Amino acid sequence: MSVAVDLKGRSYPDTAPYLVGREKVREFARAVGSSDPLSLDPSAAVAAGYPDVVAPPTFAVVVQDLTLAQLLADESAGVDFSRVVHGDQRFSFSRPIVAGDLLTAAMTVTEVKTLGGNAMVTAESVMRDGDGAHVVTATSTLVVRGDA
Repeated sequence: MSVAVDLKGRSYPDTAPYLVGREKVREFARAVGSSDPLSLDPSAAVAAGYPDVVAPPTFAVVVQDLTLAQLLADESAGVDFSRVVHGDQRFSFSRPIVAGDLLTAAMTVTEVKTLGGNAMVTAESVMRDGDGAHVVTATSTLVVRGDA
């Protein structure tokens, strides 16, 4: 099966709320090699004006992954995960993610291109906090390799 020709513009419903935990932020920071005290030390984060530890910018992929799972589970989309290579990742923040945030995300496929027999699927995942305010938009391009 190949990527659906009508995939561009397809939107998926909000994910279940994701509660950002302090230890998850600290574990993620250590995993990506961050030594930023704002991500590791709650007292440093509070002293800097944040309610709790601040997630590294790429932490947004944890929540974005929930939206990408919707795309991959949508058989009518024709995106075969075994043929997917991650092509690009970008973030646009209104504010940092902090521990205690309750985030939901909704994804829309914004572009589908064919290049050299491969499909390039670009999707935006808009993440909002518990008050509905925008926190970050994560944009990913997945390369779906064509038949060899």
